[in-house]
Amino acid sequence: MSHSCVKSKSKVFQTILYVFLLLSLNHATATTPTETNHDLQALLHFKTHIVKDPFHVMNLWNDSTHHCNWTGITCNIFNGRVIYMNLSSQGLEGIVTPYIGNITFLTRIDLSYNIFHGEFPQEVGHLLHLQQLYINNNNFSGSIPSNLSHCRGLREFDAGRNKLTGTIPSWIGNLTSLVNFFFSRNNLHGNIPHEIGSLSNLRFLGLSLNYLSGKVPSSVYNITSMTHFAVAGNHLYGNIPDGVGFTLPNLEAFLCESNNFTGAIPRSLVNASKLEILGLGINGLRGRVPDNLGLLRRLKYLNFQENGLGSGRAGDLSFLDSLANCTVLEFLGLHYNNFGGELPNSIANLSTQLSTLNIGVNRIHGNIPAGIGNLENMALLALERNNLTGTIPEELGMLKNLQVFYLGGNHFSGRIPFSIGNLTSLTKLHMELNYFEGSIPSSLGNCQKLLVLALFGNKLTGTIPKEVMALSSLSELLDVSYNSLSGTLPTEIGKLVHLGLLDLSENKFSGVIPSSLGSCTSLVTLYLQGNYFEGNIPQTLQNLRALQDIDLSRNNLSGKIPKFLGDFKLLQHLNLSYNDLDGDIPTNGIFTKNATAIAINGNNKLCSSVLELNLPACTISKASMLRKFLAPKVAIPAISAFVILLLASCFLAIFMVKRARKKTPRTDDLELAISYSTIAKCTGGFSRENLIGSGSFGSVYKGNLPDNGPTIAIKVLNLEQRGASRSFIGECQVLRNIRHRNLLKIITAISSVDHQGNDFKALVFEFMPKGSLEDWLHPTNNVQHHTNTLTFIQRLNIAIDVSCALEYLHQSCETAIVHCDIKPSNVLLDNDMVAHVGDFGLATFLLEESSNSSMHSIMSASLKGSIGYIPPEYGLGGKVCVVGDIYSYGILLLEIFTGKRPTDEAFEGGMGIQQFIESALPKHVMEIIDPSMFSQQESALRREFDNEVAMKDCIVSVMQIGVSCAATSPSDRMHIADVVKTLHAVKKSFIRTQQNEHVT
Repeated sequence: MSHSCVKSKSKVFQTILYVFLLLSLNHATATTPTETNHDLQALLHFKTHIVKDPFHVMNLWNDSTHHCNWTGITCNIFNGRVIYMNLSSQGLEGIVTPYIGNITFLTRIDLSYNIFHGEFPQEVGHLLHLQQLYINNNNFSGSIPSNLSHCRGLREFDAGRNKLTGTIPSWIGNLTSLVNFFFSRNNLHGNIPHEIGSLSNLRFLGLSLNYLSGKVPSSVYNITSMTHFAVAGNHLYGNIPDGVGFTLPNLEAFLCESNNFTGAIPRSLVNASKLEILGLGINGLRGRVPDNLGLLRRLKYLNFQENGLGSGRAGDLSFLDSLANCTVLEFLGLHYNNFGGELPNSIANLSTQLSTLNIGVNRIHGNIPAGIGNLENMALLALERNNLTGTIPEELGMLKNLQVFYLGGNHFSGRIPFSIGNLTSLTKLHMELNYFEGSIPSSLGNCQKLLVLALFGNKLTGTIPKEVMALSSLSELLDVSYNSLSGTLPTEIGKLVHLGLLDLSENKFSGVIPSSLGSCTSLVTLYLQGNYFEGNIPQTLQNLRALQDIDLSRNNLSGKIPKFLGDFKLLQHLNLSYNDLDGDIPTNGIFTKNATAIAINGNNKLCSSVLELNLPACTISKASMLRKFLAPKVAIPAISAFVILLLASCFLAIFMVKRARKKTPRTDDLELAISYSTIAKCTGGFSRENLIGSGSFGSVYKGNLPDNGPTIAIKVLNLEQRGASRSFIGECQVLRNIRHRNLLKIITAISSVDHQGNDFKALVFEFMPKGSLEDWLHPTNNVQHHTNTLTFIQRLNIAIDVSCALEYLHQSCETAIVHCDIKPSNVLLDNDMVAHVGDFGLATFLLEESSNSSMHSIMSASLKGSIGYIPPEYGLGGKVCVVGDIYSYGILLLEIFTGKRPTDEAFEGGMGIQQFIESALPKHVMEIIDPSMFSQQESALRREFDNEVAMKDCIVSVMQIGVSCAATSPSDRMHIADVVKTLHAVKKSFIRTQQNEHVT
């Protein structure tokens, strides 16, 4: 017999033997109808606890079909016992019945991506055959079931994204078969147990986004077969042990992100030569990055973001030289650190597979190396908020796969290169807050996938190219504000049909607002303020019913306010101030339901019957009544028409004269002479009931001028106080020369004598009905304070208003003015919660100050300002300067968002509010802010992780501005123009976050 025949018979024999043994085994484990009925009853019991079943899965669990054929159920073909239960992503809501423990042959349970809640039953410990348990992405609460310790065959356990509490139990070490263990995004606390080191087969450990504390136990380092280690998002602390690379030689992924690890990155990490993923982002790591990381040749993902790495000096980025050896590197995250120096030319030698390079928010200076164009697969390049200078290299146009490009907040200059139009894959382009000049390149029209275009805060000139306006892909943002762009808007603007935010403010645009703008029906935010637009508000804008925020202020618009604006159901803010609008205010929608949400001041021809708007009542013209009465029903001879026209003109002239005489006085029309008697009478004899504030040089009273005159605020000087007269003169000089929407408007100054013949000096101001910022931030028991607190966006708006006022004082006045006393009590709020800076008693004209050495000595000696807000250089005899105001503003900004005064007892031992907040940035910023600042809508944003991150970024940005402004060294403080631009950028970012939440 041949060898092949023998071999064939042997295989047949083995097959028969295998089948025989299998049948014998199944016979031995054969089940009775009672046992299979247990499975059925348990499933039916499971069904009764489901309260929501959007896909009607449970309807198919009925008597017409055997339970082994029910949706999501799989049985063993030999014994009929249920072995798989897979109900993932069915939208099921309810609790899991303890009867699930009766299905004793279950090897796999998958209930992930549903809405189950309550505790997962302890009876799961009866499932001794269980190998896979997936309950992730639900709302389970309570602790990890302790009876799971009996499931020794469990290989995969995923309970991530729930609300589980308690600690990781020590018995977890008994589950020696575990390969994957996921518990991220829960509420676990306590330490990682030492027993976890017994899990010799573990490949992936995910404990991110919990509240774990302590150190990673040393036993973890002995899990020589572990290939993934992730404990991101907890509150672990302590150093990363230097021996971690020696004890985990087979490690492929080391993820310790979002913890509190401190110290330096251990050089021994390179001994884990199989590492592909190294994530140490969002910790408290310090020092230099090891320059031997290039030995990790398999590295694909390297993330050091949001630490304190680097020294802020040259050489911090030298480790990039060695990373050129990591030829498969795809992700490099270095942003939010302290890296200084220049970008090394070796950046051009990084892996050509690199798709993400994020070095934003550091202290890097110098130029972008031209060799960066070699990184041909780059999809995201982020260099924002550094100190980079020079021009943008044309070679950047070689990055044909680039999708997201962040360059904002640097010091780039020159023209935007035409080659940027080669980046046809771009979806987001951020070049804001730089010094780019020249025109916007028309080549951007080639970027047909562009969703975001941010060019605001530069020195761009010319018009917006038609090619850019025709980019129908723009859906999130088109922002070219704070430039010097001019000309009329092209009709192509109507092609931005998907755009959500359009900001053309603070430029030199002219002409009419194109009617084609009415085609942009997705617009949520429209900012056109600070230009030279003229003509009527186009009727076609009535199609923009998604609008929530409109600002057309400070233009030359005329005509009536369209009634359709009141029909916009979603409209929250409307600013039409400082135009030439006339006629009656509409009485529908936002105009009556929320009068505080509109701003119309500076339009002197408007009238309204709505008392809250403080406008004169509209009167029907007598000439119109006469014309209506004399309206001819038959043809009138020409002579009769002439007579009627003459009579009508006379009536109209008489009416206008009488109206002018009887017109209710407004603050704009008041004469500059108000007597002492008038002041005494309208304040009730300077009664305590009308006292609304007091300061170092006098008291402020509330009064109502006679004949239904407006409410005013009168600052009465205490002439017995030394320096009060000089303060009065100085304030008069300052207020005589300035006018800005964010400065307190003076009505008149009074220098007279009282009824006893004593000198009397007072300043009369427009009354601010919402009081001072001091009242809102620090209410006292004896102050009738508003029940509501300031929301985040209100605080941000106030911060922007004050910065705009300072920008005007420092840069737009003929002679720069230093306020010298920026603090919350000198920031007053009108009905629209718009901030107005007041109290210029200490203000200084820089020209005067620089030319008068004796004045300088007086000012240096008197330490102009208030304790806590005085810049440190003034205490050393330093000269009064605009950067002194910047310091005070920085302290004010930090106070606005923390709710803490700079003199708070929490700031002791030489640590001021600036140092306190700087030490908390960026990771602990949410722990130091005023928690009352979030409105209900804003609090809802924080419940979603992505939106919470976006919100945190906004707050971090604001705090960093405050810290920078309040720097000890005057040369380190931000320029006020940069403050204004950056705060506007933060506001836009926050608004987009809100709008995204509204959409979702």
